[in-house]
Amino acid sequence: MFILSRLTGVPPESFQNQIRQLVIEQVGELSSVAIAADNPLYPLYQYALGLEVHQYLQALDGTRGLAVELILALEADAPDRLLGFALALPAQDDARACALAFLVVSPRHRRQGIARALLADLGGRYDCIELAAFAHAVPWFEAMGLQAVGVRDAQVLMSSSGVASGALIGRLDTAPIYQTLEVRQIHAYLLKQHGEAAMIQAERQRDQRLDALELQAQACVTQRRQVH
Repeated sequence: MFILSRLTGVPPESFQNQIRQLVIEQVGELSSVAIAADNPLYPLYQYALGLEVHQYLQALDGTRGLAVELILALEADAPDRLLGFALALPAQDDARACALAFLVVSPRHRRQGIARALLADLGGRYDCIELAAFAHAVPWFEAMGLQAVGVRDAQVLMSSSGVASGALIGRLDTAPIYQTLEVRQIHAYLLKQHGEAAMIQAERQRDQRLDALELQAQACVTQRRQVH
């Protein structure tokens, strides 16, 4: 069993650590570049995405000019144990709309209704939930009541209202993360470990995978438009 807890401020460090761990373990599913686990760049994206989520968590105190909501799914018998979470970004110009930035459930606790409950919690407060999903995940979100409404880079843009809201959503600028000293140090370590040729190939594989996912996203949306 699980319970949901909606936080109104920066979560305690113990929960922050569990959130970051969940993100790091599932970076291939959560990163917009869908980095593969066997790609030498994988550790770099693990760190970068973990830092991105950390910055969103810090924004919960309201001092960074971002609207952020965090819903935790906790073990009912051990409420200090995190099973999953949803991190949403309410629209700045439409109180009825939000973007779902992250929806994460521990692999050991999937198929227990946790993701459905997290989405339902948001759905009870927002008429329009928008998110970007890779094509393979679209059927699951469709079963949750969302519809494909367009393509965003290598992902399918989905909406619970059936149309893109066009709402103004404040998001972190992630570009500076990849310029931090820590990320540069990780890249330098990977370069030393694997060699320049392997790193160039890793970037090529990442880009080719993204190109393939973009084609899949386009085909997914085209197929659904033809059906309707």
